[in-house]
Amino acid sequence: MGFVDIHSHVLYGLDDGAKTREESLELLDIAARSGTTDLVATPHANSRYPFRPDLIAALVEELGGASPVHLYPGCDFHLQFDNIEDASANPDKYTINHRSYLLVEFPEMSVFPETEAILGRLVDAGMIPIISHPERNLHLRERYDDLGQWIGDGCYVQVTAASFTGLFGRAAKSSAHELLARGLVHFVASDAHDPRHRTTRLDAAYAALVERWDEDLIAPLFIDNPRAVVLGEAIDFEFPPSAPKARKWYQFFR
Repeated sequence: MGFVDIHSHVLYGLDDGAKTREESLELLDIAARSGTTDLVATPHANSRYPFRPDLIAALVEELGGASPVHLYPGCDFHLQFDNIEDASANPDKYTINHRSYLLVEFPEMSVFPETEAILGRLVDAGMIPIISHPERNLHLRERYDDLGQWIGDGCYVQVTAASFTGLFGRAAKSSAHELLARGLVHFVASDAHDPRHRTTRLDAAYAALVERWDEDLIAPLFIDNPRAVVLGEAIDFEFPPSAPKARKWYQFFR
């Protein structure tokens, strides 16, 4: 069973992700060659990039027919007033594969004081928020207690694969590992934007994490949990707060 990627910007011409059909296909080819079998296309839904569900559906069908990777629709839902109002009235419009889970992107400038109430409103409307890449958000990066509270209220957390391998810098890498150690990570996804720098590869992060943790703890974050999201099913695995597995003696000299 291959990786399932619930966060990517592989649909061309919709946002700051893939620019051309060729780039989209290259991203899908990279995904297939690195072990991903299923991928959710999540173009931004914000004031800069308006949400276009009909075009998303058309591109998912077009590109899915040209790739061995199974494609599903979704969006990178920005927490802004008009989005929240529309999603509350139309719960399955923005959700992944039009099921239950909603990928939620926080503003980069600040975290709303009323965040808990906003997330609660989405939950009450029948959606399950997935907070995307908190390790890369300056205002969320070390708010572990808040994230724990939001998880307790029915939310989940997705970390970017390349954060674990250092692509986004030391602070993001440190935060990603700390989130995992605290049991605050439910999914690892690519957040791919282009075939050169921010690609659809998940295998490098998977290998790095398996070196540090037992594989039976890491695999659900890449496979079982995201597959449940695509299907709209309940998540039945949570990463336990615990210490990494013991390293072999020779690994200390690598």
